[in-house]
Amino acid sequence: KSFNEGDFSGAEQFKKEFGVEYRDFEPQTDAQREQALRRFARDGYSPIVAVGFSQATALEKVAKEFPNLKFAIIDAKVDAPNVQSILFQEHEGSFLVGLLAALASKTDKVGFVGGMDIPLIRKFACGYVQGVKHANKGTEVFQNMTGTTGAAWNDPVKGAELARSQIDRGADVIYHAAGGTGIGVLRAAADAGKLGIGVDSNQNGLHPGKVLTSMLKRVDVATYNTFKEVRDNAWKSGVLVLGLKEDGVGGALDEHNQALITPEMKAAADKATAEIKAGTIK
Repeated sequence: KSFNEGDFSGAEQFKKEFGVEYRDFEPQTDAQREQALRRFARDGYSPIVAVGFSQATALEKVAKEFPNLKFAIIDAKVDAPNVQSILFQEHEGSFLVGLLAALASKTDKVGFVGGMDIPLIRKFACGYVQGVKHANKGTEVFQNMTGTTGAAWNDPVKGAELARSQIDRGADVIYHAAGGTGIGVLRAAADAGKLGIGVDSNQNGLHPGKVLTSMLKRVDVATYNTFKEVRDNAWKSGVLVLGLKEDGVGGALDEHNQALITPEMKAAADKATAEIKAGTIK
């Protein structure tokens, strides 16, 4: 219900629109990343989209071996003439949900639970804190990371524990950027009568009325566009950065959370969005 599912949705949308089949593979071990990429390449698949920073080393090798195929990677830079590197301004979207968290909080204490402790996830945390402080300098932000290995993405029990410890300290809104671990964070917040904030995909519907919003990271758009650009002969290698301006990140408003977002909160988020796009908020 988060990061990988976003890419899957983009691929499905492409298939539905153009009737073009695709294949997908979800690696369970580090060794499988390179094996899977090479297998797709040998079978002549192009483009091949590698989802996540952890595939960068494998992709670098395989892209070199198959110079005539097109590759894309999400969340990492691979410098090769046949690779497009797609990065996101996660801090911009996180700023907006931080602002909303501070405005929704009744205790002036909010939380953040990250997955693996890496620069990418610190980017989410950093933007979130900045957004919180922008709305209310006095709001306290509790932060925890889940772990330092890939297992940190798939531990909903630990996610729930971390969320509960922040709730015990007074947090009443908790944002996660933790993949599968975040499912536990959202559940713990909902069970305690507090608010969670989803990430990557729209997670508002997981606990309707208990998820304040979700920070959308449009990996679905990245996958869909990669497939479509290759189909339309419009694909280019190099680095592509998607932020608020490019609709690469943003907040989710739908029937599940509209009762939680007051007109004042929406106006504040819209104003901040415009100012980030204009560069007046850095």
